[in-house]
Amino acid sequence: MKIRVGIVGPGDSVGHILALGREHNDLEMVPYIYKETKETENIIRDYQDEVDFWFFSGQAPYYYARSKGLIREDTSYFPPLYGSSLLGTLLGALLKEGAIQNASLDTIKQSELDTLTSTYYLGEINIHSFSYNEYKPAEEIISFHKKLHDEGKIEVAFTCVQEVHDRLKEIGIPCYRVIPSPVAIKLVLQNLKERGQSNWYKQSQIAIIGLEVIHSASSLDQQYFSYEMKRRELEIKQVMLDHAEKLQGSFVQIGDGLFFIYTTRGEMDMQFQESSMYSLIEEAKVHSKLKLRIGIGYGLTAYDAEQNVRLALHYAREKQTPSVVSVDEKKQINEHQSETGELNITYQQRKWGEEWEKRFKEAKISPGIVSKIEYLSRHYKKNIVTAQEVSRWLKRTERNSRRIMVELERLGLAKVTGEEQPGQRGRPRKVYELLF
Repeated sequence: MKIRVGIVGPGDSVGHILALGREHNDLEMVPYIYKETKETENIIRDYQDEVDFWFFSGQAPYYYARSKGLIREDTSYFPPLYGSSLLGTLLGALLKEGAIQNASLDTIKQSELDTLTSTYYLGEINIHSFSYNEYKPAEEIISFHKKLHDEGKIEVAFTCVQEVHDRLKEIGIPCYRVIPSPVAIKLVLQNLKERGQSNWYKQSQIAIIGLEVIHSASSLDQQYFSYEMKRRELEIKQVMLDHAEKLQGSFVQIGDGLFFIYTTRGEMDMQFQESSMYSLIEEAKVHSKLKLRIGIGYGLTAYDAEQNVRLALHYAREKQTPSVVSVDEKKQINEHQSETGELNITYQQRKWGEEWEKRFKEAKISPGIVSKIEYLSRHYKKNIVTAQEVSRWLKRTERNSRRIMVELERLGLAKVTGEEQPGQRGRPRKVYELLF
C-alpha cells in the first residue's frame, strides 16, 4: 500500500514536484491545482479523507490552510525557500533584462537574503525586501511591488507567489517568480516517505483497552459476589462487546470486574479518541449502574501493551472518580480529564537517568508523580507553590501533598522559601520553590 500525498499549488509548481517525486515508488502523489491561493480551502475540505499527507507548493497555501484550521502540522509540509532559489531566478533575470540596479522581493526571509548577499557578489543590485511569516493576502504583496514600481524605485519584481506574478505581469511590471530548489523539494519528499512509513508502523501497534469496575468498600463487602452484581456485569459486558466489535477487537474477561479489549492503534485512532472513552463510561453507567475506570496501553508486542495497560490502570486507580489514562510504547502517561475541554496531562515515567533511579528507590514518591508536578508547574507557569496548590493540581488531600513536598525537598527538587498565613488562625503554610 502506497502513501497518498496530495500536492497542492499552481499548475507549474505541482508539475515540478510530480517530476521530482517519480523516483519515490512508495509515494502515490495526487495533484490538486489552483489558480488562486484561496482555492486551497475548498481543495482540503473536499479531499482531506483521500490523502495521508499534504504537500503544498509553498509558504502561501500552507499557512493559508493553517490559518483556517484545516491541516495539522505533523501531516502537512512545504519546501522552504532558500537564498539559492533566488540566485537562480536572479541569474535568469539578468540574462534577459541586462543590468538590474533596483528590485523588489517578497516572502523570502531577510536572514536568507543577508546570507546570500554575504556569500555571493550580486553587483550593485539594491533589493527592497518584503519578508513576512506565515500568510499574506496576494493584494497586499501586489500593492508592495506596485507602489515601488510606480515611485520609480525598482525596475524588476521578484515574487514567490504565482497569483502575484500573474497580476504584476498583467499590469506591465517586469516580474520573475522564485520557486523552491529541487534539493528542498527532494528533502521534503524523503521526509514524507519516512513519516508515512513510521505512521504505518505505529498504526500496527497492539492496543489494549482495560476496563475496570470501580467498587466502594461497601459494595465489595455486600454485593461483589452476589447474583445482582453478576447480572450487572452481564449488562456491562454487552456494552463492551459492542465497542469491541466497532474496534474489530477481541474481548476478554481477565477477572472479577476487569475486562480487556485487544485491538490495534490504527483502529483506535480511526474509531475513538482516548478522551471519548468517557462516553463509554457513561453508557456503561446507564446500563449497569456501575462506574468504570479505563486504562489504555500501546506496545510493539502484546506483552508490552499489557504491561502498559496495567500501568495505566494503576495511575487511574489513584483517582476516586471514573478516569481515562493511557500509556504508550515510550512509557509516556496521558491523563485524559474529560470531554469538557479540561487540561489533559502528559508526563513521562522514564526521564531521570540512572542516578535519579537510585534516589527514587529510597524515596516515598514515584518518578511519575514528580514528572506530573513538573508538567503542571510548567503549564501554569508557576514554580512557587504551597502544598494546598499541589493538592488541587493532583486532586489529592492536602495532607498527602505535604508528604510529597517533603520528599521533593529531600530529593533536592524543591526548597522552602518562606511561609504564608492562610487566615487569622491555623498553622502557617510552607511556601516551596520547585527546582526542576
